[in-house]
Amino acid sequence: MKKRLVSLALAAVMGAALLAGCGKQAADADGGSNGSAAAEENLSAEEEPGTADQFEETTVTIYAAASLETVLTELIDVYNETQPNVTIQGSYDSSGTLLTQIEETAGNGIDIFFSAGQSQMNTLEEEDGLVVEGTRHNVVNNQVCVVTYPDSGTAVTGLENIGEAASLALADGSVPVGRYTRQAMINAGMLQGDDPAAITTEQVSQALGGVEINECGNVSKVLQAVAEHSNEVGTTYYSDTYGFEDDVQILEVIPYELSGDVIYPIAQVSNAEADELQSAAAEDFINFLISDEAKAIFEKYYFDTDVTD
Repeated sequence: MKKRLVSLALAAVMGAALLAGCGKQAADADGGSNGSAAAEENLSAEEEPGTADQFEETTVTIYAAASLETVLTELIDVYNETQPNVTIQGSYDSSGTLLTQIEETAGNGIDIFFSAGQSQMNTLEEEDGLVVEGTRHNVVNNQVCVVTYPDSGTAVTGLENIGEAASLALADGSVPVGRYTRQAMINAGMLQGDDPAAITTEQVSQALGGVEINECGNVSKVLQAVAEHSNEVGTTYYSDTYGFEDDVQILEVIPYELSGDVIYPIAQVSNAEADELQSAAAEDFINFLISDEAKAIFEKYYFDTDVTD
């Protein structure tokens, strides 16, 4: 009998211990659940738009073709609505000039290259090795236009008789718009040669019957020369006529069949001086420029966004 009482006592003690253990596990489980919920709540709070998604203060430098300055001004403003701490500094000129400047610094101090021609980007990537892998994208297409100023009285109707102008504003062969114009002339049988960039302005003048040509260093200078009536006719990009509808008249939009596609590629430059934050912001800005939101803005400025990346 005594033995049985001891056994019953031991069983009672073990049962109480077991119940206590189960209660502790349940409490731990409940506490763990509450802890996870709190962590998730904090995570959600941190991920609210305009807080954790924002970069800390940094500056990104972009070298972009002159024909992009107007549209990029708006694009940068829109980007800064969600990324106010990222300062985008732009330097604008002909793609050939910008390429030379990037090469001279070995990419240091420059985060993004936005070219008006594939050849300049090819050089930076394949010959110089200064393009960050996986960051190159084709962003927009453009078209070359023959323009004059309103009431100029020009006899020119387009590329075919452009030599009838009293004077012509034309970018040199190192500038993409100058190269595309020369390519169109080659395809139209107006010029001879395999490399449009190698055809000098003097050779173009001779082929057009000796027309006076004002050689311009970038596309914006061509537009300015015509808009200010310094030259009767010029070749510029369709996008460059945005905002100048009262100052220039489009005589012809040269078809892609003559000029070829006018693709604008973008890429992150291998900048040894950039820290991790700056590099991340540069990549983020590129991703914004290839977004649907940015495409709508490009189209407003007469760019064609139907391109293959």
